[in-house]
Formats: sequence, C-alpha cells, structure tokens
Amino acid sequence: MKNKRLPPLGSLKAFDAVARHGSFKLAADEIGVTPTAVSHQIRVLEESLNTPVFARSAREVTLTAAGGRLRQATQRAFADLQAAVNDIYDAQQQPALTLTTTSNFLTHWLVPRLARLKTSCPSLDLRLHTGTELVDLAQNTVDVAIRYSMAADDGLDATLLYEDAFVLVASPALGLTRLAELTANPLFHVDNRHIPQPSPDWRHWRDLYGPPGLNIDAGLHFTDETHAIQAAIAGQGVAIVSSLLAKDFIDKNILAVPFEFALPGGRYYFVTTKDKALREDVRQLKFWITQDMALISPACASAPANAR
Repeated sequence: MKNKRLPPLGSLKAFDAVARHGSFKLAADEIGVTPTAVSHQIRVLEESLNTPVFARSAREVTLTAAGGRLRQATQRAFADLQAAVNDIYDAQQQPALTLTTTSNFLTHWLVPRLARLKTSCPSLDLRLHTGTELVDLAQNTVDVAIRYSMAADDGLDATLLYEDAFVLVASPALGLTRLAELTANPLFHVDNRHIPQPSPDWRHWRDLYGPPGLNIDAGLHFTDETHAIQAAIAGQGVAIVSSLLAKDFIDKNILAVPFEFALPGGRYYFVTTKDKALREDVRQLKFWITQDMALISPACASAPANAR
C-alpha cells in the first residue's frame, strides 16, 4: 500500500503534548502557545488523518483508539529526536577532565586553591580522583596526574612542577628555638614513605642536624602525613613533613618552621599522555598549576654551621 502523507510536524508535537498531559492548557504551557492554538493543531491533525484522536468531555481529554496508536509512535519518535539532539549538543561540549593524585596533595594543596582555579579557568570541567595505586594513563580512565617521584616517566608528557623538601614543623606555641629542645618534645613519625630515598625520617634528621641525644625510637607513628600535620598543629609534638603540603599552614603561622634547613624530597610532576597534552583543557590546567607553583619559594636543604 502506498504510504500516506504525514501530518504536519507541529500538529504531531501538539498531539504528543496533549496526550502526555491529558490537558490542552498544560500542553499549551509546555509548547509556549495558547490553548486555542493547540486546539487548532489538533483539528489539523484529525483532518489529515480523517479520524478523531481525542475524545473530549467537560472534565477530561482521553485518547481514541486511533489516538492511542499514534501516541505509541510519537512517544518513540520524539524521544529519539530528543536523544539525537542531546547527542549533537554533547558532542560539541568540552569533555570532562579527570585528574588523579594523592589524597595528601589534594587535601593540602589543590582543594584550598579550587576557587582560584575556577576563576582562572571557568570552562574547565574538572573531576578529581585520589588513590594509592598508580593509575595507567593510557587506559583513559583518567586524563592527567600529579605524581610525586624522583624522576619523570619518559613514556609520558611530564612537566616538573616543584622540587620538594621536608621541613621540621611544630606549633608556634611550643616556642622551639634550639635543636636541643627536640629531646623534650614528642616526635611524630610517618611510616611507609617510599619517596624520597633516603627517607626523610628522624634518623636521617639526627644524622645530619642532631641533636645527638635525640631518641628517635620514641614518639607516635602515623600512616598518613595529613594526620601528622594535624597533630603538629594541635601542639602535641613535632613532625618532619613535605614543605609543599605544609605551606599554607606555615604561611598562616598555624605551623612554625623553627630551623631553616631541610631534608631532600621528591619532585611533583604534571603528567599526561602525549596526545592528551594537546587538549586545550589539559593545557589550561597545566599552565595554571605551573604558574601557581612557580610562586612558591623552594625550601632550604642545607644546615647552618651551628645546626647542632
């Protein structure tokens, strides 16, 4: 049988809206026209089909058998059209950018600066991921990483952000001025540090700076640097921590660095795959982080003559 000519699209749109709402008025509100205009479109549709699609009464509007069959078709058709339009618009949008890093870096450095990042890069759709496992960037589950290591990965696009150092921190309330005073304060240890080597622990500190009588076997052990920093802020003892992670607390005088020397640290790198390094959002994020970290003064890593 020869295909019949389709009714006008506007009449089908009006029909679908009335069928969904069971009301000419609500359909008109959705489409943005008057109920009279909707009634006109339904008349056009019924004349085109040569059959009524609605049974009207003073209290309700219901579908006829023909209207029910047509509703099945318009429901599918308009849903498919909407999905297609959504896909077209979505394809034009910049994809989300997923960054993975350590929870310590996220907590102490990136999160306090997210408002500034949003101001500088308002179109950036950033998703944040943390974990202890090294994520394979080639698997496309994440786009970029801030990694802490001793050397860059030659197989990736890696940009050096900051050369870290480990400093001794304590609450200003402790009033530390001489290394000998460390023997009277609890030492906080951070266990399971893999980077850098040798580990920036109390044994390393005592060997370089003293005091010789420091009991490095005593003190409280943490598995997370964040907790050691918080304990030091609370004035409960002294810790050796990343100068970058403690920077904001030091700048605000929440933590003091009583001795102007440090232990060598690792390096922070901005890492991505070579193809993703060309993405505009990746370039924006890398530029912003690079510029912000360039403002940070490096921690001193040499001891004064009277260190002990």
